[in-house]
Amino acid sequence: MKGKVRSMLQQASRQKRNRLAYANVLLGVACLIAMMPRNSLAETSQCFGTTAKGRLEGGVRLPISGDNFTSYSLLAHVADRTYVHSRVRDVMMAAWKSLKLNHPDKVFKYAETGHKAGGPFPPHKTHQNGLSVDFMTPVLNADGESDTLPTHALNRLGYDIEFDSSDQADGYRIDYDALAAHLVALHKAAKTEGIDIWRVIFDPHLQPKLLRTQDGRYLKKHLTFSTRRSWVRHDEHYHVDFRVPCKAMD
Repeated sequence: MKGKVRSMLQQASRQKRNRLAYANVLLGVACLIAMMPRNSLAETSQCFGTTAKGRLEGGVRLPISGDNFTSYSLLAHVADRTYVHSRVRDVMMAAWKSLKLNHPDKVFKYAETGHKAGGPFPPHKTHQNGLSVDFMTPVLNADGESDTLPTHALNRLGYDIEFDSSDQADGYRIDYDALAAHLVALHKAAKTEGIDIWRVIFDPHLQPKLLRTQDGRYLKKHLTFSTRRSWVRHDEHYHVDFRVPCKAMD
């Protein structure tokens, strides 16, 4: 009996040490982020080449979170994977601000974007000139509330999530209305900024459901969706390429 109690105490002690270690890692990440220079909204970027072969000067880091949005990973944020062209950043921020007013119950999460200087961005085939952004697909939880997909090391920061034929995965269900509203907000913000959206990549088999939403008519009229299946499914996230004037590669 004493041996069993001793074993239980040792296990509890190990769990406590693990929790403390994890907390210290998070604290360290938070300190690193706090020490990083903040991007000024006055900063401007210059893109070169294309999303598939390009680079970026003056890339700006996206904020970790806001009133209705969050990043997919603190570690990725530190690891130079959440930079975009300054005009893309401004469009994204304006879209979230609009959604906060028009859809205050909805929350959103962005994922991979690109390096500060652009260039190859494994494992992605694009994301090279600051104009490509991945967004995690908006979802509803078991209570029917707007939520964001879990993104952590065990599911490859969310990219390993697969929705079934009922649009469900791990207790979450695709929120097509929120997805459509976000794309509309991005397009309107882009036009206001004087740029545009080149294309949206989202699983072709799921696009009909998206286009049947209240905003479907707007999406059909103003956005171009890739109809070819990509090398990855694009159901747990959707990829948006913005159209910004870029210089030729040197």
